Amino acid sequence: MEELTEIEALASVIQLAVAPVFLLAGIAGLLNVLSVRLGRAVDRVRVVETRLGKEPHSDHVTILQAEITALWSRIRLANWSIRMFVAAALVICLVIVSLFFSEFARFNMSSAIVVFFLGAMMLLILGLILFLIEVSISTRSIGHGITEILDEEKNSAN
Repeated sequence: MEELTEIEALASVIQLAVAPVFLLAGIAGLLNVLSVRLGRAVDRVRVVETRLGKEPHSDHVTILQAEITALWSRIRLANWSIRMFVAAALVICLVIVSLFFSEFARFNMSSAIVVFFLGAMMLLILGLILFLIEVSISTRSIGHGITEILDEEKNSAN
C-alpha cells in the first residue's frame, strides 16, 4: 500500500512539472526565432560591410554606415534576448528539480520554487521586451536609404 502512495506522489509531482516543461517548449520556439533573426542580421552586416569598403560615393557610405549601426543594435538586442530566454529556461529547470526534490526529500521548498518561478517570469519578460525592441528597429530600418542607392545605380546604368 505504501508503494502505491509513493507512485501517486510521483504522479502528482510529474503533473506539477508538466506546465513548466511546456513553458520550456515555448522558450525553445522563441530561441529558434531569435537565432534565425540573429543569423540574418549577421549575414546582412557582412554584406553591407563588404559593400561599404567598395563604395565610392560619400552619400552612400553614410547610408550604409547607418544600416550597419542599426544592424549591430539588432545583433546586441538579439544576443541579450537570447541570454534572457536561456537564463529563464535554466531557472525553470530549477523549478522542476525543486518540485521533485521538495517532494522526495520531504523538504519544504515552496518559497524557493516561488522565487525561481517569479525569477524565470521576469527573465522571460525582459527577453520579450528586448525581442520587441529588436523587431521595432528591424521594421523601422527596412530599406531605409538603400532604395535611394539602388535607384541611383539603376539610373547610372541606363
